[in-house]
Amino acid sequence: MAADPIETSVDEANETQGSSTAVAEKSAVKSASKMSASALLREFEDAQLKSDLPEIYVGDTVRVGVRISEGNKERVQPYEGVVIAKRHGGLNQTITVRRIFQGIGVERVFMLHSPQVASVKVERRGKVRRAKLFYLRERVGKATRVKQRFDR
Repeated sequence: MAADPIETSVDEANETQGSSTAVAEKSAVKSASKMSASALLREFEDAQLKSDLPEIYVGDTVRVGVRISEGNKERVQPYEGVVIAKRHGGLNQTITVRRIFQGIGVERVFMLHSPQVASVKVERRGKVRRAKLFYLRERVGKATRVKQRFDR
């Protein structure tokens, strides 16, 4: 049986030079070829995750900095509101933020690890007893307020 040509050339280089770089190349070639598709995807997703995100809970008032490109310029526009839902996990994690703009309720869904989200800052913590705050959609005025939480 003949060995793989890539492995034999690395083996020959290792024998002739005796260097550690050839050994590292050989292990890199083997590990990349033996890695499963799901492991490759997991490794890629882990590399894309943002590490500077704060702990966000439903009921928190957050200020999300959204990157907006106008022509060839790019700016960051803040969007402040109450987190009414959190979904998914990992790279696909999203939050739904609701705010009142000119008397109309506006909700936006943000993918937290997206490059369009420049920053997320928690303005105040909310004290709620639900996982989803969709009941805020029917409320108007002062009834939409969420109690503040001081222990987090």
